[in-house]
Formats: sequence, structure tokens, C-alpha cells
Amino acid sequence: MLLAIDVGNTNVVFGLFAGDEIRARWRLATVRDRMPDEWWAVLTTLAADEGLDLRQVNAIALASVVPPLTTALAEMARARLGVEPLVVNGALDFGFPILADYPAEVGADRICNAVAAFELFGAPSVVIDFGTGTNFDVVGPEGGYIGGAIAPGVAVALDALVSRAARLVGVELKAPRRAIGRNTIECLQAGTVLGYADLVSGLIRRISAELPSPPRVVATGGLGQLMAPLIPEIERYEPDLTLIGLRLIHDRVAAQRASGSVAARS
Repeated sequence: MLLAIDVGNTNVVFGLFAGDEIRARWRLATVRDRMPDEWWAVLTTLAADEGLDLRQVNAIALASVVPPLTTALAEMARARLGVEPLVVNGALDFGFPILADYPAEVGADRICNAVAAFELFGAPSVVIDFGTGTNFDVVGPEGGYIGGAIAPGVAVALDALVSRAARLVGVELKAPRRAIGRNTIECLQAGTVLGYADLVSGLIRRISAELPSPPRVVATGGLGQLMAPLIPEIERYEPDLTLIGLRLIHDRVAAQRASGSVAARS
């Protein structure tokens, strides 16, 4: 079995694959100082609750934007499973071109999203990942990651506003009934949730105008379930997109290594 791990700034998502099928997924808070043995204890408990044995894992694919957790989870893989994890990054050459100016700087999660979007939707396509940041990842008309955009995440923007305004308080992130709020809570929800929906719509239109044909548009990320129904340009919400991309990259690298052709980009 393959254990796919997506380490973000807010959450760490684990997906356990048997072949192409995802058997289980777990979303945990990103705890930057959690030790390898602590991660193992948490994961084995979660797996046991679903009747699964993590010792059947024989491969791990890891995408991380939190370097301390890259180290901790890699140590867990080696110590507990005897597995050397595949750590995805923009310097890895696995047959999917990274056409940004500086490939090594592209976030591993963004690469995974692009790979999965290309597999599921073809090209061109756009992924909007609603997480700590709101990332736009674009697959070009010939395939490959060509770039995108990054905006502050919905929750991050609301937290920043509330922390700097003495008379505003935190509110539940949900779509209000109307754009004209009748009270402070409705005003914050309209400005944050509906405002971000239109930010995303506007960027999709701008990105689409720079492509030779209309792209397929998919959403993912923890807040995608809230935001996707508010944005008509988004045709599908796929919560496991990054995990699927990790699996696809692992399979490509494994095949290339078997043939002796995998390499790092210069």
C-alpha cells in the first residue's frame, strides 16, 4: 500500500491507497514540533480504528511546505516502516514539465494538483486550492505546470482583519443569505466569503483569457467545499486531488526508476 502525505501550513492530510483506490484519509492539524514517534502513534491508532494495518505500507509519497515536518515524517517512514519516502519537489523529473521560471521554487502541493488535474481533466485546466493560501495552479494547453497565482486564504484574511480591528470579532465562515449585511456578522461573511468568491471568479476569467482555449476548472482544499458552490466557473470539487497527484507521481517515478531513467532537473 502507498501512504500519501500532504503537509500544509494548517493541516496534514494522509491518504492510504491500495492501487488506485483510496482506502482511508485523515486530516490532522499541522503540529510543527510533533516527533516522528508521535506521528506514528497517532497514525497507527487512526488506522486501527478502520481495521487497517500501517505495516502493510511499502511506499510513501510526501509533499510538504513545512520543512521540519518533512524531516520528521521522513524519519518516521524510515524508522517504523523501513521505507525511503519519495519527497516531491520541482527539481524532480518525472515526465511532467514544470515550466515556471524557477521550477525548484514551485510548491510540491501545486505540482501534485497540476498532475492530478491533467490526468482527470486534460489540458488546459486550472486548480483552485482553498487552504492557508488560495492557490491557482494552471496546466498549459500542451500539458505541464505553467504557473498560477497565490492569494491569502479565506480564513487567513478574516483572521487578519479581526486581529487588527478592535470592534470586530471572529465569525463562522459560511455564505450569508445576502450581500448587504444587516449586522456585523453578516457584513463580515459577505465581505469575506462572497468577496473571495468573486476574487476567484475574476482571476479565473483573467487566467482563461491568457489561454488559447477555455480551461477545465476544479477546486480542492479544506475550504473548497464551502467556496466551490459559490463560484460558477468551478465545475467540480475534488477533495482528494493533491493525494491523487501524489499517487500519480509516485507511480511515474517508480516506473522510471525501474527503467533507470528518473533524474533531477538542473
